[in-house]
Amino acid sequence: MPNKKAVIIGAGIAGIATAIRLAVKDYQVEVFEANSYAGGKLTEFNLGDYRFDAGPSLFTMPQYVDELFKLAGKSPASYFTYQKLDLVCKYFYEDGTLINAFADTEKFAKEIAELTGESAEAVKKYTKNSSRIYNITNQVFLQRSLHRLKTYLSWSTLKSILRLPQIDALKTMHQANAGFFKDKRMVQFFDRYATYNGSNPYMAPATLNVIPHLEQHFGAYFPAGGMYSITASLVNLAASLGVKFYYNSPVEEIVFAGKKATGIKVKDNFIEADIVVSNMDVWFTYHQLLKDQQHLFPKKILQQERSSSALIFYWGINKQFPQLDLHNIFFSADYKAEFDHIWKEKDIYHDPTVYLNISSKYKPDDAPAGCENWFTMINVPANTGQDWDRLIHKARENILQKLSKNLGEDVSKLIVCESILDPRSIESKTSSYLGSIYGTSSNSKFAAFLRHANRSSKIKNLYFCGGSVHPGGGIPLCLLSAKIVSEWIG
Repeated sequence: MPNKKAVIIGAGIAGIATAIRLAVKDYQVEVFEANSYAGGKLTEFNLGDYRFDAGPSLFTMPQYVDELFKLAGKSPASYFTYQKLDLVCKYFYEDGTLINAFADTEKFAKEIAELTGESAEAVKKYTKNSSRIYNITNQVFLQRSLHRLKTYLSWSTLKSILRLPQIDALKTMHQANAGFFKDKRMVQFFDRYATYNGSNPYMAPATLNVIPHLEQHFGAYFPAGGMYSITASLVNLAASLGVKFYYNSPVEEIVFAGKKATGIKVKDNFIEADIVVSNMDVWFTYHQLLKDQQHLFPKKILQQERSSSALIFYWGINKQFPQLDLHNIFFSADYKAEFDHIWKEKDIYHDPTVYLNISSKYKPDDAPAGCENWFTMINVPANTGQDWDRLIHKARENILQKLSKNLGEDVSKLIVCESILDPRSIESKTSSYLGSIYGTSSNSKFAAFLRHANRSSKIKNLYFCGGSVHPGGGIPLCLLSAKIVSEWIG
C-alpha cells in the first residue's frame, strides 16, 4: 500500500518542521515555496562582503530544533550546533544607564541591584512569577491544540485550568510589572517582552510575562553558522528523509471536493494529496487560496487586530564597537508614547526603541576585518496605507541620531552599504498580511483562545502551521505549531 501523501504550502520554519514530522510518520511529503529559497523570514542575504540574517535574530528553546533530529534518529550535534550566551543583551537607557542582562540569574539580579533602585530579591521574585506562569500555561497554551476536546480531558490540563487565576490574565503586562518594580527602568525592561510577539505591554495581558522565563531560564543561544543555519540544517534533514522541495512554485489554489481537501494547484497543475498543510499566513490562505469559498471563512478570526510590524536597516559598518554585543537595546525615553504612536496613531515615534543585532560579534566572517554587520530594527505599525517612504526617511534620521548620541560617534559616516526591509516588503516577501510579523496581536486577554486553530473546522484534511495560527509567532512557537499539526494528523 503506497504511503499517504502530504503537501505543504510554504517553506517557512514551521512548514519545514511539519514536513520532517510527517516524513518520520512515513508520509510522502512535498513542499511548495513561492520564493527561490527556504526559511520564510528566517533566511539570509549578502551585501558585498557583509552577511545578514534577514529575520529572527534571537534563538531560544533550541531543544525544539534538536527534537526534530532526534525524531529522525540522528544526532543533533552532527548537523546543528550552537552556544549559550553568557550575556543575553545590553540595554542602553536615555539617562546613561547600561544594564547587562546576564544569563545567570544571580549575576543578573546583582547587576540590577547595583545599577537601579531595585533589590536582587525583587528580581528573583519576578523570575519566580514568570516561571509559575510558564508551568501553568505550557501544557495548555503552547504544547497542545486549544481546539481539541482531547486536550481538556488530560489531568495535566485540568491542573493548569484550576490554576489559571494565577496567570495574571486580568492585568496588563505594564500593570503587573509596575506592581513588581518601582524603578521605571525595570518596568520598561520587562514591558519590552510584549514586542516578542508584536504586542503592546499597555494592553496585552500579564500572562505574557511568561516570556522572560523562556529567555532567562532556558537561555539564549547563537547558532554556529548564524540564524540561517537553523533553516539550512532542517532543510537538509528533511531532504534526507525524502521530502521534496519545489521553489519558485507559488500555490494558486487549494482544491477540494465537497468539504474535503484533495490537493493543490501549482502552475495550473493539480497536485493530489491526502493532507494539505498551509504554512502561509492564514489570512492569505483564505483570501488567495480559498478565494471563491467565502462561506468557509472564519470571519471573526480573520478580522482580529494584527500584530505590529518592523522596519529594519541592514548596515555594513566600517568600524568595530567593543561596547556593543550580539544583542543590544537602546530604549526610548517615553515608552508609553512610543506604543501609543504604533497602536493608536499607526505612526512611528520620533524616539523609537532601537534593537541592534551584530552577528559578526560571534561569527567574524559576517563582516570584513575591523567591521560589523548591523541589523538595526524598530517596531512599527502594520501597513494600513501609511506614507512609508516618508516615515522611513524620518525614522532613519532619528535612529542614526539616537545611536550616534549613545555611542559618541556619527554612525551615518560609517555606513558603507545598506538594505531596508519595511512592512510592505515583509508582506510581499513572506506573505505576512499587512506586514504583521506575528499574525494577530496579543492585546487581549482572550487572544490565545482566538488564534486560528491548527486544523480547519469546515474542510477535512486541511491544516495550518506557522506564526499566524496557534500557538503564535517566533521560532519556538512556530516549531510547536508543527508538532501540534503532526499530532492532530496522527
